Amino acid sequence: MDAAQQEATARARELQRSWYGEPLGALFRRLIDDLGLNQARLASVLGLSAPMLSQLMSGQRAKIGNPAVVQRVQALQELAGQVADGSVSAAEATDRMDEIKKTAGGSVLNNTTQTASSTGATTVRRVVREIQSLLRSVSAAGDIIDAANTLAPTHPELAEFLRVYGAGRTADAVSHYEAHQS
Repeated sequence: MDAAQQEATARARELQRSWYGEPLGALFRRLIDDLGLNQARLASVLGLSAPMLSQLMSGQRAKIGNPAVVQRVQALQELAGQVADGSVSAAEATDRMDEIKKTAGGSVLNNTTQTASSTGATTVRRVVREIQSLLRSVSAAGDIIDAANTLAPTHPELAEFLRVYGAGRTADAVSHYEAHQS
């Protein structure tokens, strides 16, 4: 790869970070790992061709052009969080991915949002997973712990927040969130 290609790739990844919170390569690899997929299956669920998924992951393309695909990405992120915290089994996740694949966008997310609103617990997990995702997209867990240790003597509550959400388990973060809601 020549210098111009490297620069274009770096720019595309920065645009992805600003649009999606992180480069799509990292986001898609996490979905693949968390949901037990391969690239071909992820592309299929999202409604992308395998070459397009590859171009987005490698930074050859910056933007997902289809809003329905963006919504499917968001639905898969939420599903991955639910699998991680144990509220959705692997079998249920497979069924949900099939539902997500069939949508043109909003219906699975709307159903999920309605379910979240009715149960309350899913909403908390969703908020917690968003906070965790944001913190983890900014810095590695070790760096977050270092920052928390630096803050601990003067700002213990903020240090605890960083530890729990930046490097802790989702269940612990949910407990922390619920304890601080009032």
